[in-house]
Amino acid sequence: MDHKSPLSTLLQISPISLILGFFLVLPIGTILIVSFWDYNDFSFFPDFVWTNYSDALGSNVTYKTYLNTFWYAGLTWLFTFLIGFTVAYFLAFHIHTTRWQIVLFLICTIPFWTSNIIRMISWIPFLGRNGVFNTMLQSIGLIDEPLEFLLFSDFSIVLAFVHLYALFMVVPIFNSMMRIDRSLIEAAIDGGAHGWQMLTNVVIPLCKPGIAIGSIFVVTLVMGDYITVRLMGGGQRASVGVMMWNEISLLLYPAAAAHAVVLLAVVLIMVSLIVRVVDLKKEL
Repeated sequence: MDHKSPLSTLLQISPISLILGFFLVLPIGTILIVSFWDYNDFSFFPDFVWTNYSDALGSNVTYKTYLNTFWYAGLTWLFTFLIGFTVAYFLAFHIHTTRWQIVLFLICTIPFWTSNIIRMISWIPFLGRNGVFNTMLQSIGLIDEPLEFLLFSDFSIVLAFVHLYALFMVVPIFNSMMRIDRSLIEAAIDGGAHGWQMLTNVVIPLCKPGIAIGSIFVVTLVMGDYITVRLMGGGQRASVGVMMWNEISLLLYPAAAAHAVVLLAVVLIMVSLIVRVVDLKKEL
């Protein structure tokens, strides 16, 4: 049995270690250090103070902003899961040829051929007070006045999030479904299981890794997003990302860094809870 030398092992892991160290550990370490710096109305400077964290954790505005962000993340997760699971189930179990699965899957990726900002902006003339949707509803007599809640609201923010991140739920769930042994489905049907029983007792339990991975993608992306809330909320809605962006705009980098560290801790806790529900190492 061959035994690799410590030097050989070090040489093998050094490239990825250098990449992760430079692009992940170093930026996070820098943010952590800056979060303890002090600042005034004109500049920030090296120091070691807890003021930034006490201001971040002791503010009612911060708590309300986090609750608002959790609300966006929760709704986005729910709708992306429903859409992602439905699309993945259709592709995996109702499309029986690989060619058509690939074609339909590529159709799902068409929105990703443009930037996020362009996709968000496209909703504004559609949902606006005098936009396409309101005009259509008025023309057929369903409403007398334009619906005000469609744009620059929580509705438009969640709609944009679902539009942006639904595919992040489709892909991992579809991958899990394609790995399900079809003999298990046949055995469930032969055992007398109807559609709902087969779905809840066979398909969903075997898709837990894909659901967990998709949930991690969607939740982490929504929690750190700021441009979607800012654009689709018309500057009238708040999130943690928007709060940090406002602080950066005012050159309050230490305060923004403290909020970034708190957000990172919150997201890591959420991810750890998802991973505890599904043992990815065991089930993948």
